[in-house]
This record gives sequence, C-alpha cells and structure tokens, in this order.
Amino acid sequence: MFRIAMQSLAFRKGSFLASFISLFFGATILLACGGLMETGIRGAVPPQRLAAAPLVVTGDQHTGNKVLPSRVRLPDDLVTTVQHLPGVQRAVPDVSFPVVPLNGARPAAGTDLQGHGWSAGQLAGYTPGEGGAPNASDEVLLDTALAKRLGVRTGDKVQLAVAGRQQEYRVSGVATGGVGVRASAFYFSDRQAAELLGHDGRVDSIAVVPSTADDGALRKALKAAVAGRSAVVLSGDDRGTAEFPDALAAPTRLISMSAVFGGIAVLVAVFVVGSTLALLAQQRQREMALLRAIGTTPQQVRRMVVGETLVIAVAASLIALLPGWFAGEWMLGRLQDGGVIAPQVEYHEGWIPMLVAGAVSLLSAVGAAFIAARGAAKARPAEALAEAALQRRWLSTPRLLLALLCFAGGTALAVVTSTVMHGTIAASTAGPSAMLWAGGLALIGPGLTRVLTAVLHPVLRGLGGLSGYLAVRNAKARRIRVAGAVTPVMLATGLATALIYLQTSQALVAHQVSTDLLGADAVVSSATGGMAPQTVAQIAGLPGVRAASPYLTSEAFRVTPATADDHGNVDRLPVTGVAADAADKVLTVRPTAGSFAQLTGDSVLLPTSWTARKGQEVGGTVTLQLGDGASVPLRVVGSFEAKPGFDTAFLPAALMLEHSDTGLVPQILVSTDPGTSTDTLRASLGGVGGVPGSLRATELSTAKAQSGDSGTSAWINYLLAGTIVGYAVISLVNTLIISASERRREFALQRLVGSTTAQILRMMAVEALLVAVSGAFLGTLVGVATLVPFSLALNGSPWPQGSLWIYLAVIGSVGVLTFAATLLPTRMTLRTRPAEVIAAT
Repeated sequence: MFRIAMQSLAFRKGSFLASFISLFFGATILLACGGLMETGIRGAVPPQRLAAAPLVVTGDQHTGNKVLPSRVRLPDDLVTTVQHLPGVQRAVPDVSFPVVPLNGARPAAGTDLQGHGWSAGQLAGYTPGEGGAPNASDEVLLDTALAKRLGVRTGDKVQLAVAGRQQEYRVSGVATGGVGVRASAFYFSDRQAAELLGHDGRVDSIAVVPSTADDGALRKALKAAVAGRSAVVLSGDDRGTAEFPDALAAPTRLISMSAVFGGIAVLVAVFVVGSTLALLAQQRQREMALLRAIGTTPQQVRRMVVGETLVIAVAASLIALLPGWFAGEWMLGRLQDGGVIAPQVEYHEGWIPMLVAGAVSLLSAVGAAFIAARGAAKARPAEALAEAALQRRWLSTPRLLLALLCFAGGTALAVVTSTVMHGTIAASTAGPSAMLWAGGLALIGPGLTRVLTAVLHPVLRGLGGLSGYLAVRNAKARRIRVAGAVTPVMLATGLATALIYLQTSQALVAHQVSTDLLGADAVVSSATGGMAPQTVAQIAGLPGVRAASPYLTSEAFRVTPATADDHGNVDRLPVTGVAADAADKVLTVRPTAGSFAQLTGDSVLLPTSWTARKGQEVGGTVTLQLGDGASVPLRVVGSFEAKPGFDTAFLPAALMLEHSDTGLVPQILVSTDPGTSTDTLRASLGGVGGVPGSLRATELSTAKAQSGDSGTSAWINYLLAGTIVGYAVISLVNTLIISASERRREFALQRLVGSTTAQILRMMAVEALLVAVSGAFLGTLVGVATLVPFSLALNGSPWPQGSLWIYLAVIGSVGVLTFAATLLPTRMTLRTRPAEVIAAT
C-alpha cells in the first residue's frame, strides 16, 4: 500500500499541495513555539560590561516562583568581604541608575540610558581614549557611539538629568574599546556614581575576577560568604541578569506563552489538517470504493491514506525547519519590541525542540489522516460506490462522543470562569474554552450546516433567483463538503473575536478600575522620566493647587513559610504609594475602616478581601515583601472595598520610594481649587522641579494608567490571535480552492446544458454567501460562549469591552476572503472548454 500511496502522490500533485501547505504552516508554528520554549528554559542573557568577570555576586530577585519588580541591592561592605576571600584578584562594585541627556528641558537621546562607575567601565575593556578618566564630581566619560550620537567631544559640556535634577558635566574623555558592550552608557567616578545611585551603602552587583583559572573553589567560598544575604552567585550567561534584571521575567513568560500557544496551535492544526484531508478523501471516494470492491481491506486503505499523509508531513516538517527557526526569532523580536521580553535575551533553538515539534506535527497529521480515512475504510464496497457519488453519512459514535466531551469541557470552563475567577485572571480559563467550543461545533458541523441551510433557504433563494435555488440545492446535497468550508470560517471568526475581545476587555476594564481610584484633577509627569520627592511639596505650594501627592505603583508579596503539611505560598498584591495628607483629596477611595491620615511610617491600608483573613484585621500587623525583597512588618491602618479581581493596597509613598529602583517619583496627582484649569497649572510648572520646564500636567481623563501587565498580555494575545487566525485563513483558502477545482465536471455539464459563465459565478457567489454567513454565525457563537462568562467575571456585565468595529472588521475580512477564494478559482476553472473537461475527467 505504501507503493500505491507514493503513486497517488505523484498522480495527484495539485490536490496534495493543499495538504502540504497546511502541514508546512502547522510545523512552522510548532517549531517557532519550540524555539521560544527553549529560549525561555535557557534564559540566556550574555553579559556585556561584566563579561570579563567569570563570577558575579548580585541580589536574589526571586521570591518563591515570582520575580521582584525592583532591584535587590547588596550592602557595600560585602565588596570588602569578597575582596579578601582567597582566590579573588579583584572585586569590582557595579551600580546602575538612569541618566537622560538634555537639550533644554527635553531628552536629547532617549530616556533608556544608564550611568555607571568607571571601575565597571574599565572591567568592560574601556580606556579613556582622548582625554582622561572621570575623577571630579562634575566629570563624565562617554563611549564612542554615545558621544557621536550626542555630537560631543572631550572637553565639551553636557546637560544631564540624573537623580531627579539637572546638572552640567564636563566630558573628561571619549572611551574606546568595550568589545561586546552593546548598551551605551555614561561613566562617572566611583564616588560620584555611588552618590547618584541614591541608595547609600548599597551596590547593585559585585564583579569577581579570580586570581587562578580554577574558580570552582572560589564559587563555593562566595556562596558561603553571601549566605543569608539575599544574594546569588552567577556564572556563564546567567551573569547578564545582574546587568539586566528585567530579563529575569523572560523565562516564565516565554515558557507559559509557548506552551499555551503550541497547545492551541496543535488543536487548530488537527482541525485544519483534518478538514483538508477529509475534503481530499471525499474527492477520492470513488477511487477508494473501487479499491474496496476489488478486495482491499479497510486496514490497507487506512495505511494508504496515512502513508500519503506521513510522506507529505515529513517533507513539510523538514522544509519548515529553517522558516520555523526564523519565525521563532521573529516572534521573540516582536515581543521584545513591545516590551514584553527584555531585548538582551538571546534566541536559542537546538535539535531537541526541532525534534519534538516535528514529532508533534507528524502525530497530529497522522491522527487527522486516520480520522479522515476511517469512514471510507469501514464502508462496504457496494455502499462505498454509492456513497462516492454523493456523501451523506457523517455522524459516528467516536465523533459524537468527542463533540460531547468538547461541549462538556467548554461548559465546565464557562462555569469556572464566571463563578470562581475574578478580574483578568479569568482569561486563563476563557482562552482554552474558545478552542473547546470551536472543536465541538466543528465535529457536528454537517448537522449544523443542514439546519443553517434550511433557515437561510428563503433569503438565498430570493437574492439569487435561479442561481440561488441551484446554490441551495447544491448545499443541501453536499452539506458535508460545505461543512468542510464552514469550519475554517468558524475557526477564524470565533478565535479572532474571542482572543481580541479578551484583550480589549482586560485593557479597558483595568484602565477604568485604575482611573476610577483617582479623584485628582490632573497628573504631573516629567519628560526626563522621574521627579525628586521634594517636587511634590513645590507643586503643592503653587497657586490654585489644593493638594498634591506622589503616585507610585508596584507589587508586594506575602510569603507563607513552608510547614510539614504545606509547601508555603507567595501571594502577590499590587500596591500604590500615596501621601497620607493628600490621599483623600486625590483618590476616590473611602476606607470602610481606619483612614488615610494614619498611612505614615511602616503602615498599609488593605482591601477588605485581605483584612478578612485571620491576623490581618485593621489594627493588626502584616509582613509584606516590598518591591526590592525587603520584608517589612506593616501596621494595618484601614481597609476599603476593592473591585473583585482588582485588589490593591495603599502604602506611604515615602516607604515605596525607599524600596524603589531610583527613589524618584514617576507621577504626581494634583487636586486643584475650583476655577483652576489644567492650562493654568501647566503654565505655573515652568520653574518647578529639578529640570526646569520638563514637567507636564495632563488631565486625569487622558492620563495613562500604569499597568505593565496589560501591555504584556496585549502583545501576547494579539500575536497569538494573529498567528492562529492566519493559519485558519490559510485553511479556508485551501479548502475553498480544492472545493472549486473538484467541481470542474459539474461546471462543464452546466455549461453544456446552457448555463452561462455569469450564472455559474452567481451560483457560486450565493454558495460563498452561505458559507460565510454560516461560518460567521457559528464563530459568533464561539465568541459569545467564551466572552460572556469572561465578561461576567471581569466586570459583572455580559458584554465584552471594545469597539463593535472589531467584530465587524473580523466578519468583513473573513467574508471577503471567502468570496475571493471561491470565485477566483471558479473563474479560472471556467476558462477551460466544457468538452475538454468532460474528456479529461
């Protein structure tokens, strides 16, 4: 049978091209997911400035399985301890802080530049070049690329915004060297860098240069020296995370995303490939029936179909190896451009993910082929010959059981989503439910197509006249094949609608919840990225200002220690920093117990969902890990009713600044007196702040909510939706082209009995309309079944958040593709003379 399978492939090259295309794109997506998975597992972040140090000591940025949002810094006395360890040649402290070059009050070259001590620059291989090293407090050294970017030379003066104020520095030199360092930076004297860091007695990392080639013993000594200090010893590519701690979130995000993405891709591939193969099997019903009539066993027929598919799948997987690698690298690049993954994370894809992705692709293809061949293989020869002319049977016990399982799973997830989940976490169960609903509808597609054809019959008959009548009759007679075209339309419509509205709903509701907490009239921000804490008092003293408060957002964690009966737990809690004397004037929150006036020192105002827990009542004490990992016992001075799923706690702004990366205020909430406009406030800000003219006042209604998570999920969801829907669209085009080419003989007979080309095209247009409307309707059902429970959990409303134009754009795009993929192949088929078609078939 394998030899027959190979002969069939050679004879039906055009037909099997559709299967090859579907399998190729499926393998490409799986290979890309495999590359992202390995990239996440490796978490490779090659060091740059610290590359010359084989070992690096830095703060432990993890608490449980979560990454702390702020840098965990080390006490500077640890540098001396490390320097005196046997086997240490040099212990170089490293610090990093934001520096913004200025052109007046505006950034001259972006706000993503950093400042470091010159010792770390020397470790990276920099030499002062023309000029000398920075020694005085008003000197700075630039690398060659940055000096060229700013247009400065040795001896020039540069204006920099650093530590929340504007300062003038003389360029002591332009550094050369630094091979492998891709991030430009400013280098100050070590003493000046420690002062500008704003955290006295702290360093970010310690680069360790051993005195011998064997650093194994030194690694053990370092681990012993930092024990109990919330520090880790890094080597290899892990050293890069000491320079770029934002990259520590990459592994968790990439692994979870690629696992979900790959799982959904496999499910879509099974449906897409299965739909394509089923259509091809239907085209070959007569061939298979003849094989059965001359004595071929059902097992041989199945082996033939599976063998054909296996050959195609192997070829598609091999050819997809290189495109899959580039697709994974491209996807990582898009995630890095969107700020989801740190740009320093390097892409890796070895032979293991390629092998796994290829195996999964082959298994899904063989499974789809086995299901597609099952009906033809089991039919009796005489029945198969009769069935070949017009296929009618489609429902089997396994198919029905699978459909019931899909609907049961979708229903269970819908109940869990709407009753158990709250807030944006509901998306974790809503997303998989979309695939289950789509799978269930696809399995019973022929039956649903028959019902929808009957419902649409009067409308289509009226629109198309005689052509409409023929289209409806064809659809009723060929409902199983029509269902094969409806399925990809349903997948594209349903998945696009569900995934896009999941994201828009999360983003809009999160923004609304964030802004609903604010009762201020304006938000003040700085063009240089941050403001000194004293700027708040300056703004509060301006004419027309009633109150001003710092506004900071971060995360805190409640760690439950492990016991003999429990592995412990880490509860994440978003926190907001405000000033006690202004909070009630710039926030809409009204505590149900306690007050904001008591929010001073080491204190916290918790949501009632937390104060209801034992030991965390108002008046008690709760110990939280703040952003930099410091465990602080906090007095619970009040509670308030938060929206379910959007819990947040309020901390004193001064406490959060102490445990933040920069010690600078990102935003200031301002409440103004009646009659004071935002324009008036903006005009009076000119002389305020460390960088005159850099402050901007924005109306609260247009202020941007601070939410990194929503941006992350947006990129992931849109990338997921775009790729999966694109795959479904490819299947749609494939299916419709195959369907049109299959009917060449039918079109020829119609033309021989007097039908014109225009009449046949009108008939096919009506059929395309039926497919588009039926697929859009079923896809809408998938979207509704997914989005209603999610919206109830998110916002208490059954309606998703987002513009109606999103839905209309999805429906319109899929409709245009359906018509184009139906009419263009039909028009090309009609170019051949009818007699030639009849003779050839």
